[in-house]
Amino acid sequence: MWIDTHCHLDAAEFNADRDAVRAQARALGVGLCVYPAVDVNTLDVVRALAHRHEDVYALGIHPLYTPQATNADLETLGLAVQAHRADPRLVAVGEIGLDGFVPGLDMARQAHFFRAQLELARAQDLPVILHVRRSAELVLQQLRQVRVRGGIAHAFNGSLQQAQAFMDLGFVLGLGGALTYERATRLRALARELPLESLVVETDAPDIPPQWLYTTAAARAEGQPQGRNSPAELPRIATLLASLRGVAPQALARQTTDNARRALGLQVLGVSPAP
Repeated sequence: MWIDTHCHLDAAEFNADRDAVRAQARALGVGLCVYPAVDVNTLDVVRALAHRHEDVYALGIHPLYTPQATNADLETLGLAVQAHRADPRLVAVGEIGLDGFVPGLDMARQAHFFRAQLELARAQDLPVILHVRRSAELVLQQLRQVRVRGGIAHAFNGSLQQAQAFMDLGFVLGLGGALTYERATRLRALARELPLESLVVETDAPDIPPQWLYTTAAARAEGQPQGRNSPAELPRIATLLASLRGVAPQALARQTTDNARRALGLQVLGVSPAP
């Protein structure tokens, strides 16, 4: 059984076939998905989706949504986390963090929201799901100042030294579609070298499509849509990771499932993935 530790099945790209997509993934062995919120408008959406599909969810404000977020949103988020803290399907505060890739984002503003949400996670004794795109050192700096229970560094693509720093703080590292590109030699080398106990698998659906779904810029310019990633792609992505590691896919499934359960406290919270 696989756990997709990062999946935005609430996104508009799935409006036409959301339930069918989840059913397809389950038929392929994806027993549990984690749905992170991205702003206060999605808090109730991901919670309802997790309950409908017997999955789990996280509540947070994504760094890309900080330009329009307010301190009142932080208050709304805090009240939501407190109200649902006893819900065994609420497993983390997330998706939160810092983004150094998208131009024009105010890093100081991002840091304000990130720190407030770290403090919320610490107060509620919840792990966090981190966005660390071109921001690993800045994220680590904040984590050292506001210690939390650990969690998942989503879509990790940093250095071995940065990976070790996250692991030292109690985090596991999420790997997904980016690993499938032959040109991703540094990421593939990292995936081979890291301890297997530090890895979880994810899709970030509908984003980060694996290589077999990727549409080139030239093709998109001619009107061909970008391939939509989905949790059903997880077994194929993970099988490639298993090949890189030289282990059987079944062994990787067991280990990454155990890692995800440990990182998100699933065993403690009593959530059992659907068969």
